[in-house]
Amino acid sequence: MAITLPPSTIVQSGRIRVLKKASQPSDQLVGPVVYWMFRDQRLKDNWALIHAVDQANRANVPIAIAFNLFDQFLGAKARQLGFMLRGLDKLCGEIEESLRIPFFLFRGEAVETIPNFLRECGASVLVTDFSPLRQVRSWKEEICERVSDSVSIHEVDTHNIVPLWAASDKLEYGARTIRGKITKLLPQYLTDFPALGPPNRNWAGSTQSINWENLISDVVSKGAEVPEIGWCEPGEHAALEALKGTTNGFLTTRLKNYSSDRNNPLKPKGLSGLSPYLHFGQIAAQRCALEANKVRKVCPQAVDSFLEELIVRRELADNFCYYQPKYDSIEGAWEWARKTLMDHTADKREHIYTREQLEKAQTADPLWNASQLEMVHYGKMHGFMRMYWAKKILEWTAGPIEALAISIYLNDKYELDGRDPSGYVGCMWSICGIHDQGWKERPVFGKIRYMNYAGCKRKFDVDGYIAYVKRLVGDIKKRKGEDLLNEKAKELRGQ
Repeated sequence: MAITLPPSTIVQSGRIRVLKKASQPSDQLVGPVVYWMFRDQRLKDNWALIHAVDQANRANVPIAIAFNLFDQFLGAKARQLGFMLRGLDKLCGEIEESLRIPFFLFRGEAVETIPNFLRECGASVLVTDFSPLRQVRSWKEEICERVSDSVSIHEVDTHNIVPLWAASDKLEYGARTIRGKITKLLPQYLTDFPALGPPNRNWAGSTQSINWENLISDVVSKGAEVPEIGWCEPGEHAALEALKGTTNGFLTTRLKNYSSDRNNPLKPKGLSGLSPYLHFGQIAAQRCALEANKVRKVCPQAVDSFLEELIVRRELADNFCYYQPKYDSIEGAWEWARKTLMDHTADKREHIYTREQLEKAQTADPLWNASQLEMVHYGKMHGFMRMYWAKKILEWTAGPIEALAISIYLNDKYELDGRDPSGYVGCMWSICGIHDQGWKERPVFGKIRYMNYAGCKRKFDVDGYIAYVKRLVGDIKKRKGEDLLNEKAKELRGQ
């Protein structure tokens, strides 16, 4: 006799969407629940995992976690994939030890590996986390078509505090149009997470042994042209340490100066440093907000500024990428922006640089070169500099289409948190005026907001920033040289 899986009472129903509802024959037994982890790679504070365990317990069936590895997904290299896999290595051990849930890792196309796994284990429910990116959405649509009609598919938005579809059902023009909608729903959704214990039923099927060391070595070697970075330790524990650790935690040691320092490229520690962890889902934005609210009385202005970036701006980026499928194209800009950009495409440029020249920081602007080198070698460019960086690419290329393509290519290749809605929106804001307004018309830019070297000099110590990046890059190159020498010495000793 078939059992209909009841809805969850632990996770708010507004956070869950049923992408496919099973139509089970009356004689079919209920199989296990599978959580396809993708965007939210953590054990704690994970609504998708909480929902999956709850569904398994209610049906008295076991649960497994599946992760599909795409080699060099959207241009990801050793820098991004190494960080992600080292975090997953730690996560896999913690999940299997504390929750007794098996972790399966597949390589290949998710539209094949996930349905195959569901079929092999006889799953009844697939739970997945939410991403607004069109590639991920298309995979889910195809998986819905490929899996048996006896499988239900649930999507849980555990990345945003207010679920995307609850916050708004349309493309929002800017922060001012979505802020009130999100703020109104925060009391409903900004709640603490329930405790998560092991599922009632243990997994009885086969499990998988993952050689993480070999896997990471293989993936990193394939993407070695963009090497890993050493300043940001991956994993959930490191993410919590970055948020509220006693040594250098953002909320515990650096919060008070956030409002004044976050727009100064010479004060990188003025930033939260949480973006890599948020991007890979190694920490929940909801946890960050809950912890920030606990110290709001101490630094109200800093907390409000932080929550504006963490909640409103991040969720606005998801809104844009979800409701505008051309989120990385000039076709995704508003009509006024497309028109003004195309009207000025033929304007004379003082400089024209190729993608290769830009990638190698070979321009006549030492400030721009410094920002590019900071990104290439450090894996992170200061947020203020990223705006200037992208706008100069518009100024120095043949037109907005090429400028946008180059900025996204460089951002996704070198930024540790590349291939993220916030990254796409950052490039689209700088070059195509997304979430902005029209400004005084000028050559090349048209009505797109203008930034220049002189404006930067008025805001911060430009020469100091250039010198800072030079020292930073020098130190990184020196450490890499020492590492290579040490590796060579080990090889010689082993001969």
